[in-house]
Amino acid sequence: MRLSSVLFTAPSNISARRPQREPIPFQMLLPLKLKKTVSGKGDKLKEAACMQELAVMFACFKKSEFDQQQCLKEVSSFQNCYKDYYKRAKVQREQGKKGVLVPGEKNLTHRQVNMLLRSFPPKP
Repeated sequence: MRLSSVLFTAPSNISARRPQREPIPFQMLLPLKLKKTVSGKGDKLKEAACMQELAVMFACFKKSEFDQQQCLKEVSSFQNCYKDYYKRAKVQREQGKKGVLVPGEKNLTHRQVNMLLRSFPPKP
């Protein structure tokens, strides 16, 4: 199979895969400005809670052939971890629904971001 002609020829001008030689000018289709609000489409919980405790609990179950009496410490550790996580998540949900801004919070809900945008509106 002869590939030399394919490999060593210059790309044609109509090829879509040819490298761009000149800089492409920017064409502004819509004005570049922020909206006044954000949508709430991306506000889904993506956090997995208590994975370490769950893994330890399952390892204990496997070791003791799924006898819960021998793994009471691991089960209680997992349950306590989940209770703490549930309390924190509940407080965050309530604050997010009210739009309360918490200093130092890294993950804001769309209501909290909208409150910030109302406080500091984008300049036209």
